[in-house]
Amino acid sequence: MIRPDTGNVIMGQNFSGYRPPARDAFRNFLFVLPAVAIFAVFYIYPFCELFNLSLHQWPGIGPKTFVGLRNFQELLGDKVWWSAMGHAGYITLIALTFQNALAFALALACDREIRLKRFYRLVFFIPPVLSEIVVGILWNWILNSGTQGGQQIGLLNNFIVQTGFPNLVHNWLSDPATALTCIAVVHAWKGFGWGFIMLLAGLQTIDRQLYDAAKVDGAGGWSMFCNITIPMMIPVILLVVILTILGSMQVFVLILSLVNQGLVYHTEVPVTRILASMSGMNQFGYACAQAVIFGVILVAASFTLKAIFNRLRQA
Repeated sequence: MIRPDTGNVIMGQNFSGYRPPARDAFRNFLFVLPAVAIFAVFYIYPFCELFNLSLHQWPGIGPKTFVGLRNFQELLGDKVWWSAMGHAGYITLIALTFQNALAFALALACDREIRLKRFYRLVFFIPPVLSEIVVGILWNWILNSGTQGGQQIGLLNNFIVQTGFPNLVHNWLSDPATALTCIAVVHAWKGFGWGFIMLLAGLQTIDRQLYDAAKVDGAGGWSMFCNITIPMMIPVILLVVILTILGSMQVFVLILSLVNQGLVYHTEVPVTRILASMSGMNQFGYACAQAVIFGVILVAASFTLKAIFNRLRQA
């Protein structure tokens, strides 16, 4: 018999302080051991080795020279590196606003009873599953500014000319003023489908009786959105925001496929800067220091956002 004042009592025995025998504890540990081993081999050990290399000066071949924190001190004053961080931050800002707003709006639309909503779900999920190389080539063709036979090759510029606005023709990917914005928009177009799928799945877990009860009480659409949809969606929104930040800050292949090595300092992001330090300058130790700082910034941003969202849920 179980009584609330005595803890877990079954047949006169108190199990509130029960501990499984050592054999059961060892058996439970065996179940998680493969995951722990994989995490240790592919995450913990590489990070430790990365941090160790960041304390050395190493051209990639030959002996290493221990320099302590000199690489990190040099990194703090590297204007090119922090400029690359700013470029990644700009791409992330576009993704957090335009990309996720579009994903949330489309998820809200497909969550309703509309015609062809299964078809829309499939179409909206096509861009994320495309290769970044394919997406880069496609948008390079759209934004291309070259001419052939007196006509604009780029689809966008050709459309501008055909509609009678030839003065608006622009070198979209060759102009430092527009190249980074074009990259950010293409990245947002490619990535909105992931947020769409996760937000739609979150919307479908909300109990419809909550909306029915709110309608009975006279609540309008905006009131239900602010008081039911948003509070219930906070965990999913948090996940989408964190994944958006991590994915956008690490954008790499898309930039190479769009601008290749052109406009180096105007479209450079942390990952391309790390690659340049390794392949161009043979400073593997300095590149590892950049990777360590970059990883710390991403982890700190993730935990900060999680703390903020936890405060919002408790408020």
